[in-house]
Amino acid sequence: MKLNVEDYRRAARRVLPRFVFDYIDGAAERGDCLNRNRADLDRLALMPRVLRDTSAVDCGIEVFGQRWRQPFGIAPMGFNGLGRAGGDGMLARAAAAAGVPFVLSTASNERLERVATPGGIHWLQLYVMRDRAIASQLLRRARAAGYQALVLTVDVPLSGYRERDVRNGFRLPFRPPLATLADIALHPRWLLRFLRAGMPGFINLAEEEGADTLQLQAALLSRELDRALDWDGLAWLRRQWDGPLLLKGVLHPADAREALRRGVDGLIVSNHGGRQLDVALSAIAALPGVADAVEGRIPVFVDSGFRSGADVAKALALGARAVFLGRPLLYGLAVDGEAGAGAVLQLIATELERALVLCGASRAGALERGMVHGLAQGWPAAAGLGALGVQAGEYAAAHRKKEEALQT
Repeated sequence: MKLNVEDYRRAARRVLPRFVFDYIDGAAERGDCLNRNRADLDRLALMPRVLRDTSAVDCGIEVFGQRWRQPFGIAPMGFNGLGRAGGDGMLARAAAAAGVPFVLSTASNERLERVATPGGIHWLQLYVMRDRAIASQLLRRARAAGYQALVLTVDVPLSGYRERDVRNGFRLPFRPPLATLADIALHPRWLLRFLRAGMPGFINLAEEEGADTLQLQAALLSRELDRALDWDGLAWLRRQWDGPLLLKGVLHPADAREALRRGVDGLIVSNHGGRQLDVALSAIAALPGVADAVEGRIPVFVDSGFRSGADVAKALALGARAVFLGRPLLYGLAVDGEAGAGAVLQLIATELERALVLCGASRAGALERGMVHGLAQGWPAAAGLGALGVQAGEYAAAHRKKEEALQT
């Protein structure tokens, strides 16, 4: 029986080879940012309001003229075919059934045209590689396939140092060490699916299906991206994309204000799930400062660390229009394919509605910042939450002590 996302995580760990689970579950360096995302969310509590009519609850929101059934969606994630063959299409169909958006990654393993589910809400996430012609062909195809928004990821000028992947020898071309091969043999169901489908590739990097993209795939996996892309580069994107343009990976309020000045249509507060800069601020701590900087003129979304409907409620109260979920969907996908991803979305939806009712809110937009309470002192000033949270040094010391205790 799986009652929460952590149950799905444990189940995914059992059914996946270690190198696959580590790729999905892992983060940069020591994992401090990954843990900080969770710790800072856990330190926030909600103060319910009472004697409010919650006999009918509406969790739906409107974004760029489209109705979402829930204030959350599926974040862009690469290499979904590694955990489950056909994973991109499964996630897209699960999102469409739930009435929420699916953001397809540049590092997806299925052609973007095939993933576009009729009636679904589809956005495209873009990495701009050194050869900008790759981005141009992706935008042409996405526009023709009916993708509704473009998400430019801006926090990956180079790849974070993901130690778990290095230890497992996970790179392209894939040459696993003997220990990894032995572990793969202990997961026959995954191995059978893998042998039938073959090694997933980043097949959207070439405009024509079937083209040789091995070198481009290796470059994308190691994040050999266009580090010359700056604010002026947004004008180049605008000439090729006339729909909503969002920036993903914004943490600093000054960057939020600059994005607003440059005509960006939306922001996603994110530290890449802790997979890039290990000393980065948690996404939930950065959210209020970014929301305040744009003053409601464009929608602000958030990802990184969210594991429950209650987590989503905290983000909504702090100014997010919606939350994008990552790893929880990959856990569900690994366990039971499309049905598992759908079950996780339904679980989050049920938890969120329960949190809204118990907080005295009949709709997602009724949650307010005044309902958020911190459990300790010294939350980073950049978050705009005054005295909520913990001092960064105190957190780091406490985390190291916890890790040392676990190792003994």
